[in-house]
Amino acid sequence: MFKGLGQMGDMAKMMKAAKEMQTKVTDLQEELHNITVTGESGAGLVKAVASAKGDLKSLDIDPSIFNSDDKEVVEDLILAAIKDAQAKAAERSQEEMGKITEGLGLPADFKMPF
Repeated sequence: MFKGLGQMGDMAKMMKAAKEMQTKVTDLQEELHNITVTGESGAGLVKAVASAKGDLKSLDIDPSIFNSDDKEVVEDLILAAIKDAQAKAAERSQEEMGKITEGLGLPADFKMPF
């Protein structure tokens, strides 16, 4: 008569797990703003610091590269450092998200929509 109630219990567990994951993801989104990564180029002459969300936080340029003849080289180094920081930010974000999805039995390379 109440045969389907067992499935209702499973559904309740799934809903609870989904709510817990949503809370963890929301918390992680906030935490990603505080985690920083550093991208470098030119053997460390240019360093870009970004949040794990990919927001550029700071840029450090060694004064030795400031030569008016090397303007394009400096610009390239700055762009390379920023791209390196953004790539590291994306990687770190995925690592942190993987910690959450791992507990749910999802594949390690599962990509969340953010």
